[in-house]
Parts: sequence; structure tokens; C-alpha cells
Amino acid sequence: MKMLLIAEYRQGQLLDSYTELQAFAEMMGAQSAMFLTASGTGELPKFPGKLYLAEVAEFGEYNPEVHKQLLLEVVAKEQPEMIVFCHSSYGWDLAPRLAVSLKAAQISEVVAVEDGALVAPACNGKLRRTLKSKGKITIVTLQAGAFSLAEPAADTPTVIPITGDSQGKVRLLSYEKAEQGGVDLAKAEVIVSAGRGVGKPENIALVAGLAKALGGEYGASRPVVDALWVEHNRQVGTTGLTVSPKLYVACGISGAVQHLAGMKKSDFVVAINTDKDAPIGDVADVFAVADLKQLLPVLTEKLQAL
Repeated sequence: MKMLLIAEYRQGQLLDSYTELQAFAEMMGAQSAMFLTASGTGELPKFPGKLYLAEVAEFGEYNPEVHKQLLLEVVAKEQPEMIVFCHSSYGWDLAPRLAVSLKAAQISEVVAVEDGALVAPACNGKLRRTLKSKGKITIVTLQAGAFSLAEPAADTPTVIPITGDSQGKVRLLSYEKAEQGGVDLAKAEVIVSAGRGVGKPENIALVAGLAKALGGEYGASRPVVDALWVEHNRQVGTTGLTVSPKLYVACGISGAVQHLAGMKKSDFVVAINTDKDAPIGDVADVFAVADLKQLLPVLTEKLQAL
């Protein structure tokens, strides 16, 4: 299989999410090339193949119509069977535009590969479906954090400059940070998060109490926020915040890839779950198989007594 990987460049920096694209290509056993709009004098991906490079000074970091035309030229040269984006704002916008132009199928938010088929979430992440495209070309977006290289590549790519029309209807003026309302979990050194396993909204108080005893803040997974038990500015995950505290305590959180992507940079992870086989155990430094409604009050009381 031939694959074209679409790397990203933002605010003058190469995003390391390109390694997730490489990991996916390796898992699929694909021969791959890469596309990137960046500065030729700056950092380039560590990649052992062809890198089609468009100069950012000419084509911009974000210009969907222009980047689509550049990609169509690369696709004509490479003839890939699969074109792979990150499931990011860049990928969300550009992937469907390219799919329409190529009359290609699109599979979004892929989280795993099983027997050569792509696995993507359904029903708001509560179910998974296994998909295979019947078309000659398939456009794919990958969920952040779902794929990772066992060992980062150290190769230097073969750079192929690409040019084209740099005039588009969209012009990027600047980036603006989203307004922060209330707590800023990104700055918290200790986070205790509530998952669906807390059972009911009244039990959020147990999680908040432990967070306070530890001198931290409480967060939540998406199902808890969707249920309106916790405000959105406390959501951790790909559709919420990416956090990197010194201590992360996951209470009743199964460990869906969307949540793991938001907290995988935590220094130390403690998980509390009644299911000993919950995926959160794969990333936890300490895994307590227990009922959080019994364990959290005891932990909180002991900490308050110190």
C-alpha cells in the first residue's frame, strides 16, 4: 500500500504529531511519502522517505484551498491509496475538501487497526465500528494519541520542493487562545478526574474533595461533562484540555483513547476502577481495583489528617 502522510506546522513550529502518522503507516505496512507546508530552513520531520515541502512564507500555515491544490498535485505524482491527516482543526477542514475533489471515501477519527481494517468510534465514543473502504483512494484522519512510534525515526527525508498558485480566498491573520473561564487545569500540578464510573452527579463531591485534600483541582472525562455533571472547562481529553500535571488521579475512568490523549503527559498516574481490565491500567503507575465511593472518602480523610 502507498500512503501520503500530511504533517502540520503551526506558529513557526513543526508539530510532533507527524510521528503518529508514521506509526499508523508502519502498522498498516505501508510505503509512505509526506506532505508539509513549512520553512525549508527550519526543523523538518525525521522521516526516511520523500517529503514534499511547500514554503510556508509563500503558501501560509493555513490556507485550505491553496493547500488542497498543492496536495492534488502531490497525489497525482504519488498515486497513494490512502491519504492520512491528524484529526485536528487542520485535518477537519482539509480532509473533506480533498475527499470531495478526489471523489474518495473518508474515514474519520481512527483509533486502532484490527486485521487491516480501521476502527473508529461511534455514538459519541460509546461504541466502536470496524471499517474498510471500497474506493481506490481513502482519506483518513487519526485520533490524537491513538498511535505512537516504538522508537522515533532519526532519518533525513528526501526533500522535494513543490510550487503552485499561492492565492486563495482565505488568509490567516493570527492565532487566538480560547477564553479561559474559571479554573485553568493546564496549570494544575495535581488533577483528580471523574469518569462515568462515579455513578451519579452527587459523587462528584468525592472527587472534588480528594482534589482539594491533595492541593489540586478536579477534572472530568467527556461522558461526565456531556451529562452536565461538570462544566466543560474541566474536561480532559481531545475535545477538552490537554494537561501535564505531576499527579493525575483517574476515578472511574475506563481509559478511552480520547481521554488518554489529554493526560498522557502526566508525570505519575493513579487509577481507581472496579474493572481490573480497564484500559486505564495500561498507563497507570498505580492501579487500585476498588469502589471509588468507598476508597475516596478514606483517602481524603487520611490526607486531611496529615
